[in-house]
Amino acid sequence: MTSVASSLSPALPRMADHRVLVVPGLHGSGPGHWQSRWERLYPGFERVHQDHWDQPDLPGWSQRLGQVLAQSPRPVVLVAHSFGCLTAVHRAAALAQDISPLVGALLVAPADPDKFDVSAAVRYRLPFPAVVVASRDDPWMSAPRARQWAHQWGARFVDAGALGHINADSGLGDWVEGQQLLLDLMGQLK
Repeated sequence: MTSVASSLSPALPRMADHRVLVVPGLHGSGPGHWQSRWERLYPGFERVHQDHWDQPDLPGWSQRLGQVLAQSPRPVVLVAHSFGCLTAVHRAAALAQDISPLVGALLVAPADPDKFDVSAAVRYRLPFPAVVVASRDDPWMSAPRARQWAHQWGARFVDAGALGHINADSGLGDWVEGQQLLLDLMGQLK
């Protein structure tokens, strides 16, 4: 397995100052998915588990994320994929009036909110640094739509090229480029 953190030792203390929560999408990101591989590379990363990975229930998934966030003594960075991106934004919006531990988010291959009829629930400008990474041939949301949502969320947009849904089927292995994006994001945090 390849980790960029080993070559970026100045970023490691920054990573240790934060709680990194992995927020998978539908079906929970199997063992070959980059999210699961990152959890093995970085044992401090924690997965947010859902009761029903095959049921995209935005309020339910968001509530579970909220429960996990409530146990956060440290600032939290979210690493979300697909429907997990919508979950992350929804929870950030729900916490808007509260003191939130959320300080950053890497939102990879977000699912199109229109496909789940949740656009109104995720139309929110994130109050912390965020990056949306999209693929030019993602069946779950086109790159132009992902760019629009990145703008809506106040996130930096990254065009990852033609990588499908940026999942295990994309053959990314440990997705070193994604690790670099996460480390860059963490370098922006206060």
